[in-house]
Amino acid sequence: MTVQRIDPGPRMSQAVIHGNTVYLAGQVADDASLPAEGQMEQVLASIDRLLKQAGTDKSKLLAATVYVTDMAADFAAVNRVWDAWIDRSNPPARAAVQAQLAKKEWLVEVVCTAAL
Repeated sequence: MTVQRIDPGPRMSQAVIHGNTVYLAGQVADDASLPAEGQMEQVLASIDRLLKQAGTDKSKLLAATVYVTDMAADFAAVNRVWDAWIDRSNPPARAAVQAQLAKKEWLVEVVCTAAL
């Protein structure tokens, strides 16, 4: 079985396809100066782009983990953006975790897996 890598770099690929499964690396906002809501919009746009490159879409999401740096301050805003974006007929399994991210400016990161 082949492995296809999307946007590979020296440390990681943004997505990896193996069999009928697409694994996305953690996606963060391009503009870390935005509030959590704006960052989440950018994260989800990146996920849409990567899924499209892989030949699938958000209706095929299997699982997602949402990392938020401050649940008390930002969880409601992150959920509003997620709820407006997600395919309501095909929601993935999801977990949300408060975590310190690699850069203090990042407020949210999402990792997900999808079927082809």
